[in-house]
Amino acid sequence: MSKTKHDWSRLEAMSEEQRREAALSDPDARPLSDADMDRMRQTPRLKIIRRALGLTQEEFAARFQIPLGTLRDWEQGAAQPDQAARAYLRAIAGDAEAVEKALCARPGFSA
Repeated sequence: MSKTKHDWSRLEAMSEEQRREAALSDPDARPLSDADMDRMRQTPRLKIIRRALGLTQEEFAARFQIPLGTLRDWEQGAAQPDQAARAYLRAIAGDAEAVEKALCARPGFSA
């Protein structure tokens, strides 16, 4: 365990099974079940994607044609991306270059 101001000796003295039972008995900190995990939707964290690409908010917004105010709202948690926007962010996270290329392509012409 890491050195912090907390005394971890009680936890360190527990077996893995005892830790699991203690967690399950705490109604405020129950572990997520497999069903909970399946039900939850993961949304890529916009700030992490943007920083990984080395872009400012202004650059990211311009490159991927997202209104700057919308991007800022998403990053600050003032608004959440809708389903289509979440899919778009997953596409950017997966292959930003392909998304950028698709945005620059003219309909009816090959890039």
